[in-house]
Amino acid sequence: MAREKIIMECTDCKSRNYFTQKNKRLHPERVEWKKYCPRCTKHVLHKESK
Repeated sequence: MAREKIIMECTDCKSRNYFTQKNKRLHPERVEWKKYCPRCTKHVLHKESK
């Protein structure tokens, strides 16, 4: 299957906040999205963690 489950991790506090999916064929590299972190209470960059 082309889609895999990933976990998004906050770059500031290192908490794992979001669980989502991505298409491995379209995005083989690790994704980075700016999302809201409830622990930091602001929008920060979240990176895909393994």
